Amino acid sequence: MSKKRYTLYISRPLARKFDLVAAHRNGAKSALVEEALRASLAPEQHPGVEDVLVRRLNDLNKSVATIRRDVAIATETLALFVRYFLTITPPLPESEQEPARLLGKERFQVFVAQIGRRLAEDQRLVSEVLETIAVNQPDLFATASDDAPLRQHPTQPNGGPHAHEGTT
Repeated sequence: MSKKRYTLYISRPLARKFDLVAAHRNGAKSALVEEALRASLAPEQHPGVEDVLVRRLNDLNKSVATIRRDVAIATETLALFVRYFLTITPPLPESEQEPARLLGKERFQVFVAQIGRRLAEDQRLVSEVLETIAVNQPDLFATASDDAPLRQHPTQPNGGPHAHEGTT
């Protein structure tokens, strides 16, 4: 392939970097400039990469939004629990405070150990509670609109066996 000759002027700092990179490539300055121009003038050597990255970033944004929501729920839940606990717990007399501190320290150590164990086993209390509810009270979270189709009598699609009573 025939090549055309160009004379270029570049700044001294860039020229030093260019010379250094060319030296690492055995002095192939023309090949280096050609490669840089090709990449600059035709940047999309891998079509669709940008689309894939945009989709992945959108997925990550959704995940971060979900995590942010979950953290806000957990934080608010904890804050409400602490406020409730502090509101209903009467202050201890001076003589009972030291034994209470010692007991609290022991309980806290057990609490932290339980958290560590549950996280290590990927065991979540919320999952356990929801599983227990699903088994013992499957309709606990059902709303009237959720189970309305179930309450209709199969032979009378407009509201059950007594839907038309009193109308003639």
